[in-house]
Amino acid sequence: MIGKPTEPARLLVVSHDSAVLRALWLLAESNNWQCENATNAWEAMERIQSAITPDLLLLDLPQGDTDGLHILRWLHRLRPALPVIIMGHPDSVGRKQDAIRLGAWDYLVKPIDDRQLELVIRHHLSQSLETIEADITSDDIELVNDDNFFIGICPMMRKLRAQAALLAEANVPVLILGENGSGKETTARLIHKLSVRSGFEFVKVNCAALPTDLLERELFGHRRDDTTSQGRAKAGKFELCVKGTILLDEITEMPMSLQANLLQVLQNKRFVRPGTSTFVDIDVRVLASSTANIEHAISEKRFREDLYYRLSAYTIHVPSLRERREELPLLSRHFMHQLAKHYGLSPRDFSPAIIEACQAYAWPGNLRELESFVKRYLIVGDRELAFQKNGWDPDEASEAASIMPQNSKVLASSLIQSSVGAPSSDSLRSLVQSVKLEAERNAIAAALEKTGWNRKAAARLLKVSYRTLLYKIEQYKMRSSDPSPFPKGNGLRSKGSGFGEDRKD
Repeated sequence: MIGKPTEPARLLVVSHDSAVLRALWLLAESNNWQCENATNAWEAMERIQSAITPDLLLLDLPQGDTDGLHILRWLHRLRPALPVIIMGHPDSVGRKQDAIRLGAWDYLVKPIDDRQLELVIRHHLSQSLETIEADITSDDIELVNDDNFFIGICPMMRKLRAQAALLAEANVPVLILGENGSGKETTARLIHKLSVRSGFEFVKVNCAALPTDLLERELFGHRRDDTTSQGRAKAGKFELCVKGTILLDEITEMPMSLQANLLQVLQNKRFVRPGTSTFVDIDVRVLASSTANIEHAISEKRFREDLYYRLSAYTIHVPSLRERREELPLLSRHFMHQLAKHYGLSPRDFSPAIIEACQAYAWPGNLRELESFVKRYLIVGDRELAFQKNGWDPDEASEAASIMPQNSKVLASSLIQSSVGAPSSDSLRSLVQSVKLEAERNAIAAALEKTGWNRKAAARLLKVSYRTLLYKIEQYKMRSSDPSPFPKGNGLRSKGSGFGEDRKD
């Protein structure tokens, strides 16, 4: 769910003009904003990097100042969602286009009317806060590129973020390990973004997707043999990705014959182009990732041990989603917001019960599976259709628990708890499925008992369609004459009519 934070907006003002500062302090006091001051751009960058990012930055740009444009470049790369308002000198209007191109959200020429300044600040704060979840601060979620984001709430992910920042400063190979869909590519892109190579290209090559000859051409290029090219060479990714970063995904699937070429690249920063005797010098950062057990691949002679040692001096382990369950609420809401924006739909809410049930699931597909689930839930809306591919229905089980008597809640809770530690995804699915069926039938029975078998009222209580309820009643072969599954004294009493009748409201 998208909402606005309850905490006051935080403004960071970069200025040493006392008149500007005094006006902003008065505006902040009257609007309940928190206002802080940095005397120059470098101090502002240090604050943003070491503390919580502000909600809006106001940059007083004196005539001839160059540090202001530098901070814009820096923010455009690392904090593109941070609104920046430039307050420029009348003689510096020609720099407006440069400032806007570098990421400034607005450009005001001094002297600035206080009312105009207040309206501009309010406008950009509202625009910025519309894109931030209620419980996610700007430091919790980091945009890596248009399609990738990094969330670091739990200690594991904060440690991973710190490791990526450290390794970004060193021009060395890095091995990134983790399960499918856990975020290995995002981690690689984060390292690239934080490095000095961020202004150059990032290329991903899947070593498992291409046969040996095509993978060799993709990476190292080849000599053209057609008549039109007159035997000229075609460059590969290593050569084209000059000064950039290349990610070799599923590195253990690279054929042994190409592993020797890669070892030469890592050792000598050069290789011989296939089909020629030409040495090609390269300047590229090499990152590698794998879901496989590399030691096992080495023992089976599928992966060179010397190549492993070259890559594994700096190794990052990306934790699976089940190791960071506390991030599920933020991840789910962020996926919902992004997908809703992409498809032009209104985002759907996640009830606490859905989130609780999701946290009991193992998510073998990790972030990729979670995104697919959120997409189905956003588009189809129907809970049955949204969850059927997972073999479980956390929403229905959780909503059922809200009207179940205590003994049924205990049964569902115990089954869910046992499923969390289940050794395999099959046993997990069967356990959660049993929770769903038991909870669903009990919830329907409770709703029918509570409404005196008024099926339309029961459908409204359960928040399902009337047709769905009829189908479920038939599926479980339920009749109004059936004994109640709940013990007496639970507050539920049949008032009822027969199966084929619906009592008038």
